[in-house]
Amino acid sequence: MKSRNIMLFNRSRQNLAYWFTLSMGSILVGFAGLLYLREARDRLQAFDTELYNTALIMAGGVEEIRYQNIRRIDLESVPLLGNDTLALDTYLRFARWYTPERQLLQFVGEIPAATLEAPPGFVTLNLAEPPTLAQPSSPQMFRQLTLPVRRGEEILGFLQIAAALDPVQQPLQELRLFLAIGVPVALGAIALTGWILGGVAMQPIRQSYQQLQQFTADASHELRAPLAGILSNAQVGLMEPVDPQEQSARLQSIVNIAEFMSALVSQLLFLARQDGNLPFDQLQSIDLGHLLQQLVEATQPQAVASQLTLVCTIPDAPVRVLAEPDLLHLAIANLLSNACRYTPAGGQIDLILTQQPPRAIIQVQDTGIGIDAANLPHIFDRFYRADTVRSRQTGGVGLGLAIARHIVEAHQGQISVTSQPHHGSTFTIQLPLNKNQKLSQKFSR
Repeated sequence: MKSRNIMLFNRSRQNLAYWFTLSMGSILVGFAGLLYLREARDRLQAFDTELYNTALIMAGGVEEIRYQNIRRIDLESVPLLGNDTLALDTYLRFARWYTPERQLLQFVGEIPAATLEAPPGFVTLNLAEPPTLAQPSSPQMFRQLTLPVRRGEEILGFLQIAAALDPVQQPLQELRLFLAIGVPVALGAIALTGWILGGVAMQPIRQSYQQLQQFTADASHELRAPLAGILSNAQVGLMEPVDPQEQSARLQSIVNIAEFMSALVSQLLFLARQDGNLPFDQLQSIDLGHLLQQLVEATQPQAVASQLTLVCTIPDAPVRVLAEPDLLHLAIANLLSNACRYTPAGGQIDLILTQQPPRAIIQVQDTGIGIDAANLPHIFDRFYRADTVRSRQTGGVGLGLAIARHIVEAHQGQISVTSQPHHGSTFTIQLPLNKNQKLSQKFSR
């Protein structure tokens, strides 16, 4: 069962990590794609602007526009990209001048077609670089601009130039390399973060599930014995009656067991319904001294029957707290009931009320059998009983102290215990005093 729960927890954690990674990874990949596309667009636009400006400068170098006697344009060295004078064979692939009739008039670079076919504007070309001894022929990207040259409404000709896209491709190649490494690393970090966050998010659910499972198992175990007792007594009662007193005893046993189960179910329902701090509108200002006196009067018959001495010590001045009276009464009554149950005849129980601002302190001291140190951390757990001292023979099902702790914590208080085996135990409840409005506001949060 435990391994099955671990598998269920890990599967849920994996699902949370998977969906977290998928959603965040999709956002990351989409953002990286948009970043790359925008960077490529901006760099290409900047490159086109420089190429266009260079074409304008070259077109302005024509001193005389006469088709049959046009002077040669000096294209061996031109300003290109960043206003630097760059060698032609570094970036510029070719430059061509065409007549208004689109006939080739002059060119620099590789031999073009005699007639201009390309439309005006920018075109990206994939041309092969001339082979060298160091590097064989390889394709390279170029940006070609065909620019109509006008004087007023008259077209003087067409200038066509092409430059290598290295200033655009090299930064983009570095960006692609960065994204190719960075995005998987980021996805791994996202997956790891999702796994960690999934574990953190699932931990309260896992604890609640384990507590619920343990609570269900304990409740089933506690209810099994009473149900078996009812069944066995009922079966005997259905037989031919032999002794009326025995039959009456059987019925009385069924009644006792039913009362025990009713009390157990009531306690279980209380623990299931109460969750967190009490709402402020359910609290009222009460005098703890008056409440403790009522508890002593109610517990005195049980103490007398067990041959115990019950002593109550309270201050003369009122000690007021904000509380739900019935619940607080139940919590302290459980402590007194436990003290009576686990204190041998002739012992003494002291109920002491003091105040150490900003808290009121209630102590239940007994001279009973005490609790081993190993059991103290678990004494407030549901259904917990130290086997050597808190067996079923003493009564109870191990919910009284759990209910007391739940009630005290719901009042924003604290409950603790100190004990020595065979020397008794001391249970201490600390509750905030109702001194001023600020404290009342604190309870209302």
